[in-house]
Amino acid sequence: MSKKMYPMLINGKFVESKKSIDVINPSTGNVLGLVPEADNDAVQQSLKAAEQGFKAWSSTTPAERKKIILRYADLLDENSERIVDLLIEETGKPRDNAEYDFGMLTTCLRFFVEEFERLDQPVLHDPDGRFLHYIQRQPLGVAVGMLAWNFPLLNVGYKIGPVLASGCSTIIKPSHYTPLASLETAYLAKEAGVPDGVINMITSSEHDVTKALLQSDVPSMVTMIGSTRGGLEVMNSSCTSVKHFSVELGGNAPVVVYPDADVCDAANKVVDLKFANCGQVCVSPNRCFVHESVYDEFVAAAKARAADVQMGPMISDKARQYVLGLVESAVADGSEIVCGGKAVEGAGYFMEPTILKDVDARMKVSYEEIFGPVLPIIKYTDADDEIALANDTQYGLAAYVFTTNLAKGLRAARDIKAGSVCVNEPHYSVQLPHGGLKQSGVGKDCSRYSLQEYLTLKRVSVLIEN
Repeated sequence: MSKKMYPMLINGKFVESKKSIDVINPSTGNVLGLVPEADNDAVQQSLKAAEQGFKAWSSTTPAERKKIILRYADLLDENSERIVDLLIEETGKPRDNAEYDFGMLTTCLRFFVEEFERLDQPVLHDPDGRFLHYIQRQPLGVAVGMLAWNFPLLNVGYKIGPVLASGCSTIIKPSHYTPLASLETAYLAKEAGVPDGVINMITSSEHDVTKALLQSDVPSMVTMIGSTRGGLEVMNSSCTSVKHFSVELGGNAPVVVYPDADVCDAANKVVDLKFANCGQVCVSPNRCFVHESVYDEFVAAAKARAADVQMGPMISDKARQYVLGLVESAVADGSEIVCGGKAVEGAGYFMEPTILKDVDARMKVSYEEIFGPVLPIIKYTDADDEIALANDTQYGLAAYVFTTNLAKGLRAARDIKAGSVCVNEPHYSVQLPHGGLKQSGVGKDCSRYSLQEYLTLKRVSVLIEN
């Protein structure tokens, strides 16, 4: 039985190609559907369409855009059950995770419309009183978005939310692992009244083909969610003309658990975040530093919490084998498996939730991004500098601190080099800026700070007195 083809969307039209890509259900290993393998013609069509779409969309008023964007969000909600079911099939996510993933798309659409209305365009001081100086913000241009597979619709929302609200246009390339639900949401944009060419979505597994998107001088911005290695390749390919970048890349998030922390609460929250989405989360706890005085208590509490974890599959067997290799390497270097550590037998790419103790910072599982269901727990003592341990990584995306001492928590938040530091509870929300330091990227998703990246900052000076 032939599988359904999900075409690309370019300039409001369904576009196929000579080659196709199999989309695999990671829960079964079976082919779920097909998407086109974009060729150079499709890439060039999308660039031309986005250029035309920008001219049309940027000339509309904010009020006109708001009406269409809110209609789009409502239409997505009306089709949520169908889209969430497809998202579950292509990612293997549990339903509550998939509903959150979908919900962030509509949340972003509605949030950025409102946030656009709150943007300031201030009047600036003139020391001689001769000029009126003010700031004007205008749509930046065409944005190319290269997205990851772990939260497909959240990632789409992070990009098209500010794109649409600002008056820009976009070419989105979702991951070829999980393009189906993303394409379905793009189809609905046309039905909602988004002009042709404003949202274009292409599918490809070949970097050499999509490189033409990056090398073109049409895009004003290149934005990405993915690995640091991938980000460097994308940025390098894009430097054929001056472009803006907003890239959220790899992470190696530390957790610091101080001896005065509520240990059971800390363990529960760390485990819940670690095994969410099967550990395939950029802000997932990757290195858990626990003071020796509460180390055994924390390990026991984490093990107890992990016993109740229900996870979906990893995205591919290749990804699962990589993570299993990290576990094997850690054990060979002296770590001990507290629980899990194996692949789950049967169909799909499932793995047991895994906790490792007696890990040290020199093990590969400590300095590589895991992106899987493995929690390494590292003991530190009063002789150690726990902040230096937390900062001993090229990454700087997220960090977590647990303590009941306010001064200690604030000091750790100040000194840990990460784009976000959460004290006593992990917390993420659309109004809060999300992005990294060091090799974890530049720019922000979510919040007004993301929206501002899709707008120019123009200074206007008007002579009022000679």
